[in-house]
Amino acid sequence: MVRIMRKNKKYMKQGIHPENYRFVIFKDMSNETTFLSRSTAKSNETMQWEDGNEYPVIKLEVSNTSHPFYTGKNVLLDTAGRIDKFNKRYAKKK
Repeated sequence: MVRIMRKNKKYMKQGIHPENYRFVIFKDMSNETTFLSRSTAKSNETMQWEDGNEYPVIKLEVSNTSHPFYTGKNVLLDTAGRIDKFNKRYAKKK
């Protein structure tokens, strides 16, 4: 285990991190927000970015623009009808 130390600070281990980072568009499917970042994730879909270049697209269900913790809004995120299914299953019988 080789670690690079400098002034009592630990840095990342050498040789265990991927080298093939590329630019990727991340798309939040709940509010259609997109942002460009670097990633090693694979995708078959591409999308044209604001700079005119095409980049691979990674689709997200939740990102910092739609998650209630980051937005400060109490919003129910129900992407697959899970809440309705739960309420039906455990509803009080009359």
